[in-house]
Amino acid sequence: MKTVKCAVVGAGWWGTTAHVPALKRHPLAELVAVHSCHADKARQVATDFCVPHACATMKEVLAVEGLEAVVISSTPNVHYPQALAALQRGLHVLIEKPMTIKAAESEELVALAEKQGVHFLVSCPWHYTAHSREARRLIQSGALGQLKMISVLMTNFNLGLYRGLSWEEIFGSNPTRQNSARPYFTPGRSSYSDPAVAGGGQIYCQISHVAAHLGFLTERHPVEVFAQFDNADTAVDVYDALNLKLEDGTLASIASTGATPHSERNYEVRVYGTQGALLMELWKGKMECHLFDGQVTRYPDLAEAEIYPLFAPTENLVDLILGRAENGSPARFGLYAMRIIEAACESARTRGNVILRRAKN
Repeated sequence: MKTVKCAVVGAGWWGTTAHVPALKRHPLAELVAVHSCHADKARQVATDFCVPHACATMKEVLAVEGLEAVVISSTPNVHYPQALAALQRGLHVLIEKPMTIKAAESEELVALAEKQGVHFLVSCPWHYTAHSREARRLIQSGALGQLKMISVLMTNFNLGLYRGLSWEEIFGSNPTRQNSARPYFTPGRSSYSDPAVAGGGQIYCQISHVAAHLGFLTERHPVEVFAQFDNADTAVDVYDALNLKLEDGTLASIASTGATPHSERNYEVRVYGTQGALLMELWKGKMECHLFDGQVTRYPDLAEAEIYPLFAPTENLVDLILGRAENGSPARFGLYAMRIIEAACESARTRGNVILRRAKN
């Protein structure tokens, strides 16, 4: 039976938490190479996960015989050149969010993938939940009527990362799920705290999730963005408030912070249309649909493993190449998010409303 030969580029914290394990457990995936800019780390991962090739450069990765696909899981500042090299080589690519630092870079990559005729995905696990797929179906089918307003609240405990603290300084003995076991690698101190590396704080790290999910649900392009940020005495944004207008006139608001207490995090999506409202709590695995005719649908709660299916994008990459699945998180949603992110950063800097050009993708 055919297998897909894959490489993980940037086998650091998230690479070894999500992508390497996903490929190792997929029966039709063959993880043939792992990459880290630190050669000793690449060798360590290759040894511990039984991977034949340990690479310290993108050139070494692309030289691996028979390679068909790569997962880009490095820091955002190198996503663009790494993905560009892989796409030019004719490889299928799964890229972590945020796709790039600049929207124009994402646009170039999406166009190149289409030209090359290869599969291109952005790593957005929320798109793969049963609730998100049903929410998309409801919105696209017109079950809620004409969309009028969307409200999103997304919070998590990333403040320590934005401050450049160590894993132990951030979590200590807090009994959170994220701290239930020390990860294989912990994040580099500059990976989230240095805007030259990360692009920004909450806007690049987490609103990249929210904005891509907004595009996934609505398929309506943003045309106006106004944003305000508070850096909370760090070098990157920590508290973010965005107001958007979509191309059909739908109003959308996004409030997000990485400074929530460790005991609670939220991802609430409220979608209001002329015929009903959809209420989602993604971190809690809950969803309800309320229609003006009195009909109320309360969907079964998701199991804990279904709430954030971190392996799903990587598994989808393999299945997509083999013709066993459709693209669950096309890279165009990563581009969609980058347009919002870039406009929000400009708005926060200029303190003005930003008008977006009509998207090509």
